[in-house]
Amino acid sequence: MVSASDVGKLLLLACTRPGEARSLITYKIWRDPLNKIESNPESGWDRPDMKRCWDLLDHTSRSFAAVIHELDGDLSRVVAIFYLVLRGLDTVEDDMTIPIEKKAPLLEAFYEKLDVEGWNFHESGPAEKDAILLREFQVVIAEFKRLDERYQKAIRDITRLMGQGMARYARMHAESGGKFSVDTLASFDLYCHYVAGLVGEGLSRLFSASEKESPYLGEQLTLSNSMGLMLQKTNILRDFREDVDEGRVFWPAEIWNKYVTEPEQLHAPENKEKALWALSEMTVDALTHATDALDYLALLSNQSVFNFCAIPQVMAIATLERCFMNYDVFQRNVKIRKGEAVSLIMASTNPRDVAYKFRDYARMIHAKARPNDPSFIKIAILAGRIEQWTETRYPSFIQVGMPVPSTSDDWAPGRDARIKQLPGPAPEELARRARAEQLRQHQMGKSDYTFLAMVVGGMLALAAIILAITGGSVWLLVLRENAPWNSKVVERASASAAAATAAAIRNEL
Repeated sequence: MVSASDVGKLLLLACTRPGEARSLITYKIWRDPLNKIESNPESGWDRPDMKRCWDLLDHTSRSFAAVIHELDGDLSRVVAIFYLVLRGLDTVEDDMTIPIEKKAPLLEAFYEKLDVEGWNFHESGPAEKDAILLREFQVVIAEFKRLDERYQKAIRDITRLMGQGMARYARMHAESGGKFSVDTLASFDLYCHYVAGLVGEGLSRLFSASEKESPYLGEQLTLSNSMGLMLQKTNILRDFREDVDEGRVFWPAEIWNKYVTEPEQLHAPENKEKALWALSEMTVDALTHATDALDYLALLSNQSVFNFCAIPQVMAIATLERCFMNYDVFQRNVKIRKGEAVSLIMASTNPRDVAYKFRDYARMIHAKARPNDPSFIKIAILAGRIEQWTETRYPSFIQVGMPVPSTSDDWAPGRDARIKQLPGPAPEELARRARAEQLRQHQMGKSDYTFLAMVVGGMLALAAIILAITGGSVWLLVLRENAPWNSKVVERASASAAAATAAAIRNEL
């Protein structure tokens, strides 16, 4: 049931950003998922334990549940179990109520619990929102044991390495007296590798083991690591205020101590410019992984795997653009708009379109950079690197639906078509193409406003129908009260006639 507030928000979005409103409606009404776990015989939906695992995935996942559902064949079930195992490990690490004497050994030995039938954990703090997963972890273990051995090995290995890394940083946090901060950029990279880069490596191994992707994908450790680091560094950049309020600072001191003595000082109004310079350095660090992420996506061949990997990456660079030079990052958690997110989901279906999204957001980041920013040159270089990557692999002079330049006496095969001018068409043909392009651009510009007019017209028509129904109902009630067949009207007429007759008789007498 759609509420009035939802309709109001949609109408406001249609008036301010009609393109996003159209994407949102299209996604909700007409988009068909690639796969559905209910109809996938390899998803385990018919088993009570696995069905409960799917419920736990929907409960604990912030953004991955939907794309995991759409993975092909047994990959949906395998990746769901992989996610739940790592989410359980992460829940232990995040819980500040567990003493370090118990937490560190549990993190290091968590991978061993995957072989302990019926194991679960009931000692999470009362405020831990994902504690239900640990309390019912026995269903995850039961489904883990059903996986093929090649999947089990990959999940067990990654869980062991991640648990060891998390235990290391948990001890550092405890030894710091509860005020943890990553010190150097190298340490920051190592931390992000433990909590996210290893996830990328594990997923690559699972994709290869499923035979839905090439065997060599599991060996692409650098690219897999960059996929995880791009996401993790973006989340850390965005969550600055939340982490500081909880006594943890994941921004490396090597960056923030150039501008302030304590990280909390970055959200003081008098330090606004310094905070933006620190934010710019964090953006630079995250963007260094962008071309590696694009290289990784270009290796994928399975559509569901591509969507699974591409959507979070496009969301990440969109979030970087939203946060860049945005002082709100130091006051609250900044997110991209829901309509924009849906537009990105629908556009992230092939390497070319994803590369163009990266290029567009890199351009917007570069456009917002300030010349007095100490990182101005680095931002320009990284934006140029993304531009070069995109133009090299998907040249803008080759347009979809247009003929590709062919070899001729004036063009040596193997050379870039832009190096030497090809014989051009006749002037009248150029004029015709120019008019066609102007008309196309005009129609594209009008399309969003045509959609806006349709939405507004539909809303007005709905309002008119509601008013007509309401007015008609009132009119029928009034008509009913005064209709000649109404019993009350008949009674009133009879009474009037009787009174008149009685008065006439009295006058005669």
